[in-house]
Amino acid sequence: MVVGVFGTTISPYLFSGRPQKKSKTWKCTQAASALRPLAGDFAYMLFALGILDVGMIGVPVLAGYGAYALSEAMGWRKGLKRKVNDARGFYAIISVSVLAGLGIQYSPISPMKALFWSAVINGLVAVPLMVVIIILVSKKSVMGAFTASRPLLVLGWIATAVMGAAAIGMFIPG
Repeated sequence: MVVGVFGTTISPYLFSGRPQKKSKTWKCTQAASALRPLAGDFAYMLFALGILDVGMIGVPVLAGYGAYALSEAMGWRKGLKRKVNDARGFYAIISVSVLAGLGIQYSPISPMKALFWSAVINGLVAVPLMVVIIILVSKKSVMGAFTASRPLLVLGWIATAVMGAAAIGMFIPG
């Protein structure tokens, strides 16, 4: 599953550092073909499972997260434990988010391009977020008894460095 998820997000960059495309539209089969050297003949199945996993995990999580975040910021009642009439704004955000995702499928926006660019943006935004999170979890004044241990902090900084190097490497030509 991990290879499938990574393959759906980084496969266009696997070989040249630039998106592999011969036309103005990307197709799932092109992305799956880019996985063939990594995954062999199972590339298409692996890619399909990755897309399915991303959709099954991503859509509800992102819609729910957006609803919780916006409801919190607006001071609205929130929570899946509440009835729809008790948290209208919260459920409206979830509905609009899911419908917007569905609408993209039927719009001229390529779902593959949207997936690709959302992964690129996510990779770039992740680095500063990881830095802030590691700084926060290392402070006893913030985390109390749940302060991260030294080995965990080292692993966190290594992961952040790798993510940062990958983000910088994306902008280096050739």
